[in-house]
Amino acid sequence: MEREKSGLKGLIEALLFLSGEPLKLASIAKSVECEKHEAREILDELILDYQERDGGFVLREIAGAYQFFTNEKFSEILAQLFKEKKRDQLSRSSLDTLAIIAYKQPITLSEIDDIRGVSSRAMVTSLISKKLVKPVGNKEVPGRPALYGTTKEFLLHFGLNKLSDLPAPVEVKELKFENLDDLIENEQE
Repeated sequence: MEREKSGLKGLIEALLFLSGEPLKLASIAKSVECEKHEAREILDELILDYQERDGGFVLREIAGAYQFFTNEKFSEILAQLFKEKKRDQLSRSSLDTLAIIAYKQPITLSEIDDIRGVSSRAMVTSLISKKLVKPVGNKEVPGRPALYGTTKEFLLHFGLNKLSDLPAPVEVKELKFENLDDLIENEQE
């Protein structure tokens, strides 16, 4: 059964709109019974359509899947209207540990400890329980310590499509960290 492209485009748009979570290309193609290359072409068109319209929604590829988001230019007003639900708060030391893992992965616990200068076991355990970090293997050295890396949930949590979307360490260094706590509080209000 071959559908017209405009019908397929509308169906994919509706599928993404109704889904509460990001959908992978293969899942979209299977759901609407088309080839992946057709679905990719339509998704690229939809992304451009929403960018050009500059309306309330945008379609993004995030963590290897597609999802609608509200347009960032309305985020402050929407946050005030809906009083965003508070996310689990990460402590400063958890954020430090997460940043080290994100930029240095795969990395062992002792390497994290060396960088931070204190034990990070509790932070890594907490990040694993929040599904932001996971063991990704073992280092080929005596004792074969576990290596840790970030998860897909990490990408979703920070709105990244892939790890290379992280700001370069030089850009991060230029941030004024004395205001970081204020930024975190403002994000959660």
